Amino acid sequence: MATYWRIHHATLLDVHHNSDWRDPESDSYFWKSLPILYPPSSVQALPTSGPVSFPAVQAISFPESSFEKALRKERRQAVKDTFTRAWTSYCEYAWLADELAPVTRGKRSAFGGWAATLVDSLDTLWIMDMREEFEDAVAAATTINFTRTDAGEINVFETTIRYLGGFLGAFDVSGDYRLLRKAVEVGEMLYKAFDTPNRMPITRWDLHAAMLNDKKKQVAGSSTLVAEIGSLSMEFTRLSILTGDPKWFDAVHTIAQRMEEQQMWTELPGLWPLVVDAEKLLFSLGSTFTLGAMADSAYEYLPKMSALLGGQMDLYQTMYERAAQAALRHNLFRPMVPTGEDILIAGVAHTSHGGRTVELEPAGQHLVCFFGGLMALGGRLFSRKQDFAAAEKLVDGCIWAYKSMPHGVMPETFKVYPCSSPQNCTWDELLWMTQVLRDNNVRDVESLSYSQLVQLVTEKNLPRGFTAIPDDAYLLRPEAIESIFILYRATGRKDLHDVAWNMFTAIDRITRTEFGNSAVRGVSSLRGKPLQTDSMESFWLGETLKYFYLVFSDPNIISLDDFVFNTEAHPLRRLLP
Repeated sequence: MATYWRIHHATLLDVHHNSDWRDPESDSYFWKSLPILYPPSSVQALPTSGPVSFPAVQAISFPESSFEKALRKERRQAVKDTFTRAWTSYCEYAWLADELAPVTRGKRSAFGGWAATLVDSLDTLWIMDMREEFEDAVAAATTINFTRTDAGEINVFETTIRYLGGFLGAFDVSGDYRLLRKAVEVGEMLYKAFDTPNRMPITRWDLHAAMLNDKKKQVAGSSTLVAEIGSLSMEFTRLSILTGDPKWFDAVHTIAQRMEEQQMWTELPGLWPLVVDAEKLLFSLGSTFTLGAMADSAYEYLPKMSALLGGQMDLYQTMYERAAQAALRHNLFRPMVPTGEDILIAGVAHTSHGGRTVELEPAGQHLVCFFGGLMALGGRLFSRKQDFAAAEKLVDGCIWAYKSMPHGVMPETFKVYPCSSPQNCTWDELLWMTQVLRDNNVRDVESLSYSQLVQLVTEKNLPRGFTAIPDDAYLLRPEAIESIFILYRATGRKDLHDVAWNMFTAIDRITRTEFGNSAVRGVSSLRGKPLQTDSMESFWLGETLKYFYLVFSDPNIISLDDFVFNTEAHPLRRLLP
């Protein structure tokens, strides 16, 4: 298998010189033939200086005994069995729908009605060596019509990461040119979302209005989530690399240039505010700075873009290093926990008085668990020891959040108490109980007796160390196992195999249904199993189970020295020297 990846990589580098992938009817394709109302004044070309040699991301060796190898393969098979059960149900009950409803055997259309689960699962099917199922899925994917949808509005970010990323990732592992053709179809559609006076994309896009080519309908938003405008770069750039057409790279690189110009102008220099004004090209105004929901992948794509382009552009490394430095100073903190683990959580920073005051909100999110893996990647690529050290503590923080919950599964959001400093972090039971009541809106805490404190805290049913759990759902999210996978590949730490297995079995235990796995609510409940909500987003098959499978796979399979993953876990090939 390792030999296959090396040979296959060489055959794809110059794919745009091969005419086999081109559709002879592509010029008449609706989205390509639609006139551009606001064409760019010039188109920036892809860099041509040649890829550089980065330091290796993956560990040098992964020694294992025959027993350990057999156990690893047994666990990998268990993950594959879980995937197969859900995939079979999708095929039977929700074929070509966006999602399967895994409790009621229903189906949902949440992402344009273009078979999100099918497209998100393509590269997983290939990686899991399910070739017959892959062939059936590709044949079905070729029938998807991206000129028709019942959705009134398209989320450009979600469409990019799931559909464009899904087709590109599946092509980059399989070499099936039908997938590249579908990627071009999606890319032509999404390019129209950039047809605005300032060439900034409309992130929540009225696709039907765009079809009419009405100038009044095509204006970028004045209130845009930074993740949704800053996380299109990998997929668009890879599409340009593969086709030789620089227009997609030009579209997203223009965004990156504007973000880089204003990165050090914000109230928290190095980080961008949660909401930006794409219409006025203002990326620096705002007072909330998070690494989590609605901002996360804008940071995730910085070192990954550098790797994807083979280090040919300094801009992405520079932006990453600025952001990492700011996050280390303002967002990452050590929480007070009863067992004294030296871990880190990524919180939210709020500024006031023009940035002169910065206040930390010590809130954790499952989504932000991606940041440990990101800093491990950035630490390796750019030889930043401080980032890699923080990465290990961030991953350990998410592991702590999992194992501390009664069902062994981390909630969507939670609060903890930040230590006064990383060195001064002794557990204080009274301080913890007092903060529990404050975070749960109990007034006049100081007037309560110790016995009253104990009684009220007991009623909250909070694991020790947590001060509040605003959202106790688990939505089948992948971010924790994603970072464990990256850290394992970077270090070879054997203990992470057991950690990953314990996470997988805990998740499967509370989410498994007869037909797949369901998101749940109530992971902090001590009374029975959490409530299944009959939702199985496409990322369960496209991301979560893929990362679990890869943790237990041979490290040469999708090597991090050959690939980078987009935020939907689709592996894109890096340019290598």
